[in-house]
Amino acid sequence: MKKRIIVTASVFGMLAVVAGAFGAHSLEGSISSKNMAVWHTAVEYQFYNVFALLFLSTLTRYKTTLINDCYYLFSFGILFFSGSLYLLSCEDLLGGHLPPILGIATPIGGVFFIIGWILIAVAALKDKLT
Repeated sequence: MKKRIIVTASVFGMLAVVAGAFGAHSLEGSISSKNMAVWHTAVEYQFYNVFALLFLSTLTRYKTTLINDCYYLFSFGILFFSGSLYLLSCEDLLGGHLPPILGIATPIGGVFFIIGWILIAVAALKDKLT
C-alpha cells in the first residue's frame, strides 16, 4: 500500500510540475487572465494533495481501511477537482463544447479532499497514542 501511495503521489506531482510549466509557458496569452487563475488553482490544489498523499504514506500503521479510503479520496479528488479546472480553464481553446456536467466535478473533487482529511484525523483518533 505504501509503495502504491508514493508512486501515485510521484505521478501526480510530476504532472503538476508539467501542468504548471505548460500554463506558464504555453497558455499565457492564449487564455484569459481569469482562466489562467483557474489553471493556477488547479495546479496549486493538485500539489497540496500530492503532499497529502505523501504524508498518507507515512501513516501505514493506522487502520488500513481508512488509509486506503484516504488514498482513493485524494486521488479521485485530484482527478475531479484539478482535472475539471484544467479543462474548464481551456474551454475556449477546446471549442467551448465541454459537457455541462463537468462543472459539478470540481466541487465533488473538493468534497473528496475534505473527507480524505477528516478520515486522516479519524484514523489518528482511533489509534492508541502513546
